[in-house]
Amino acid sequence: MIIKIFLTIIFLAVMVGVGIYSRKQASTVDGFVLGGRAVGPWLTAFAYGTSYFSAVVFVGYAGQFGWKYGISASWIGIGNAVIGSLLAWILLGRRTKLMTQHIESRTMPDFFGTRYQSEWLRVVASIIVFVFLIPYTAGVYKGISTLFEMGFGIPYEYCVVIMALLTAFYVILGGYKATAMNDFVQGVIMLFGIIVVIAAVLSSQGGLSAAIDKMATLPSDADPAVNGEFASLFGPDPWNLVGVVILTSLGTWGLPQMVGKFYSITDEQAIRRGTIISTIFAFVVAGGCYFLGGFGRLFGMPPALADGRLNFDAIVPSMLVTLPDVIIALVVLLVLSASMSTLASLVLTSSSTMTLDLIYRDKKSAPGEVAEGSIDDMVSEKIERRKVVVMRVLIVFFIVISLMIALNPPTFIAQMMGISWGALAGAFLAPFMLGLYWRGVTKASVWACFVWGVGLTVINMLIGNPINPINCGAIAMLGGFVVVALVSLFTKKMKSQDVDNIFKCYE
Repeated sequence: MIIKIFLTIIFLAVMVGVGIYSRKQASTVDGFVLGGRAVGPWLTAFAYGTSYFSAVVFVGYAGQFGWKYGISASWIGIGNAVIGSLLAWILLGRRTKLMTQHIESRTMPDFFGTRYQSEWLRVVASIIVFVFLIPYTAGVYKGISTLFEMGFGIPYEYCVVIMALLTAFYVILGGYKATAMNDFVQGVIMLFGIIVVIAAVLSSQGGLSAAIDKMATLPSDADPAVNGEFASLFGPDPWNLVGVVILTSLGTWGLPQMVGKFYSITDEQAIRRGTIISTIFAFVVAGGCYFLGGFGRLFGMPPALADGRLNFDAIVPSMLVTLPDVIIALVVLLVLSASMSTLASLVLTSSSTMTLDLIYRDKKSAPGEVAEGSIDDMVSEKIERRKVVVMRVLIVFFIVISLMIALNPPTFIAQMMGISWGALAGAFLAPFMLGLYWRGVTKASVWACFVWGVGLTVINMLIGNPINPINCGAIAMLGGFVVVALVSLFTKKMKSQDVDNIFKCYE
C-alpha cells in the first residue's frame, strides 16, 4: 500500500505541476483551447492516443469484448491502430489543419457553422457535443474508479470525486498545453505499464503458450460440446466483432475531442511524424489491452449483477487482483494516466464548444474576409479573458453533471460508450470528412446527417436497444455517408465562389 500511495502521489504532483507551469500560456482563447496552434508532433500524437484510450478501453471494452470474443478481440486493437490512428492521420490530419486554420475554426461546431455558412448548424452541433460527451465522461469515471477501488480499497464514490477534482484542477489552470504535456507523461506510463501487466498476467497462467492452450479447451457459449472458439483467429462471433472494430476505430474520425488535435499541430511535417508515433502507440496500447482482455475467461466467472447479468466491468480487475502490489501500483498509474488524459480532453472540448459556439458566437463572414465591425471585439484582450473565464466555469459545470451520472451509472461502460460514440460520430463523421474533400456537400445534407446519427441512437435507446448499442453506433457512422451523399445530390448547392474560397487552403 505504501508503494501504491507513494507512486500515485508522485504522479498526481507531476500533473498538478504541469498545470501550474502552463497557466501563462492559457490566458487567451487560442492558448487555452489550441495551445496557440503550435503543438509539436510528439505531444500531439500522445495527446491523440491518450485521449483515444482510457479506462473505458482497459476496463470496460477489454473486459466485455475479451469475454465475448476471446483472443480474437485483439483485432479490435489492430483496427484501432490501422483505422483509428494511421488512416485518421493520413486522411484527416493535413486537410483538417489547413482548412480549420484557413476558416479560423477552433471547434468542430465552429467548422460546421463556417464551412456550411449556417449559424444554426453551429449551435445545434455544439448542443449535440455537450449532451453526448456526458455519457462518455461518465464511462471514463466508472472505469477508473473500478480499478482504483480494487487497488486501494477506497469506495467507488470517493474515487470518482477525487479524480474529477484533480483533472479539473490542471485543465482549468493550464488548458490544452497542460493537457498535452501531461498526455505525454501519461502516454509513456501507458506504454510501459501495458507491457509489464501483460507479461505478469500471462506469467500467472504459465506463459503465453500455456494460456492459449487453456483458452482452446474452453467450451463455446452456444454449444458446450464445441471447444476452441475463444482461441481461434476470428472468434465465436466475427460479424459482431466487425461492428465493434468499426465503432471503436472509425468513430474517432467524427469525435470532436479527437479531431481537435489536428487543429493545434504545428505544420505538415509534424503531421507526418505524428502519424507514425500515434500508430505505434495505438498498436502497443490498444492491441495490448484487447489481447489482455481476451484471456479473461481463465480467471473464472465475473460476479453477477442484481438483475442476473454478468458484471463485465469486473473482469479485468479480477485478472489483476492477485498480482504483486508493485504491479497493481503500476496498473493504477496506467489507468490513471489513460483516464485523466481522456477526461481532460473531454471537459476541455465540451467547455470550449459551449463558450465559443453558444455563449460567444462571433459573427463570421466568408473565409479570408473579416466581418465588418467585429475585428476589435475579436482581438480585444478583455473579451478574450472573459471567454477563458467562462470556459473554466463550464469545465466545472460539465464535470458536475458527468459525476452525477457516474455515481449512478445506468449500464455497462461499453454501452455508455456505444451511445456516445454512435450519436456523435453518426452525426458528425460524414459531413466533417466529406466537407474536407468534396465541394458538393450541401447544408441540407449536414442537417439530415445530424438527424440520422442522433435520431437513430436515441430512438434505439428509448425502445430498449433492439439493436445492440455497439452495432447501432457502427450503422449510424456508415449510414451517415449514404445520407450526406444522397441528400447532397438533390438539394441546393452552396455558392461556387464561397466554396472556392474555402478550398483555397489546399492550393
